[in-house]
Amino acid sequence: MKDSEFHALVEGRYQVIEQAIDNCETDIDCELNSGVMTLTFVNGSKIIINKQEPLHQIWVATRENGYHFDWKDGHWIDNRGGRELMELLSDACSKQSGETVTLG
Repeated sequence: MKDSEFHALVEGRYQVIEQAIDNCETDIDCELNSGVMTLTFVNGSKIIINKQEPLHQIWVATRENGYHFDWKDGHWIDNRGGRELMELLSDACSKQSGETVTLG
């Protein structure tokens, strides 16, 4: 994959995440700054999502763990657990907010 393709895929996914956060009923602040997306919850906890250009991965840091996602067959898939990015973010947002959050 070329770097330009990677950046386009990540920027597209950031837009999907931001729209999903805006549409969910839970109060989550979403901020994008210099390629790093920060989700901040009412309780002060955060989820950090950033792109790792040299590896062509998306990295996600939650309160519980860190995850690395590779682009496979049209989806961002965790390279250890095999979970899809939006599924993992839904679970992580639910745990960190204390409410049921469904993104995607």
